[in-house]
Amino acid sequence: MANDSCCICLDDFSSTLHDVKELKCKHKFHVHCIEQALKQKSFCPMCNTPVGAPCGNQPIGGRMTWSMNNRIHLPGYDNFGAIVIRYSFSGGTQQHNHPHPGQRYSGTTRIAYLPDSHEGQEVLALLTRAFDARLIFTVGRSITSGRDNQITWNDIHHKTRTHGGAHGYGYPDPEYLKRVKEDLRAKGIY
Repeated sequence: MANDSCCICLDDFSSTLHDVKELKCKHKFHVHCIEQALKQKSFCPMCNTPVGAPCGNQPIGGRMTWSMNNRIHLPGYDNFGAIVIRYSFSGGTQQHNHPHPGQRYSGTTRIAYLPDSHEGQEVLALLTRAFDARLIFTVGRSITSGRDNQITWNDIHHKTRTHGGAHGYGYPDPEYLKRVKEDLRAKGIY
């Protein structure tokens, strides 16, 4: 496709009927086309570069705290202590961007673990940015309980156990830190 047409509607940019908008990534679209596309997903339709500040639908009012624990050693990171992350939310009412607006959702507390290594500290900083952008959790159906109107993870993997390996939500998992950074990048956090 030529660079002189909108990749969404395929119409020529030379038409005076449509204004053209260029994103930071230098891809161009008709203003109406890109505004509609960005309502669905805040990424360039051509190259997947995030557009604007990422913002999710995580319930408002949650807390993220963390502490360092030198008595916990995660398998695969035996020379390091652990970062213990605690997420806590009270119950509340679903908003317009949740599956059942006006219905109540249950509160929750979740604990997650990272190695207290340089890369673990880097992931902690990224997770903090993602939490502040309301991207870590959402409201929906719990995979584990099957119940609706629950606060659930929002496609950013966490290790909720110190042991058990990759399939047991724990360590060792040599690819985990790389994988969670990829999850975060997909949400516009890097």
